[in-house]
Amino acid sequence: MAKTLELQFTTQLGKTSTISIDSPIEPVDVTKVNEAMDQILQANIFLTSSGDFINKKSANLVERNVKGYEVK
Repeated sequence: MAKTLELQFTTQLGKTSTISIDSPIEPVDVTKVNEAMDQILQANIFLTSSGDFINKKSANLVERNVKGYEVK
């Protein structure tokens, strides 16, 4: 099971942009996530096709299960 912490931001054009963090520390510390997202907004270092990040939208812990099958 792979887990990812997804940090979602609203951009200048009203779209959603996501930063994914693999294998986050659990349990997730919501206070630290909020602080990190605030720092990302302040630093303004990410370039997207829909403009700068302007607001925090959400933070989600995503768990993904993959079952592979042998094919011949």
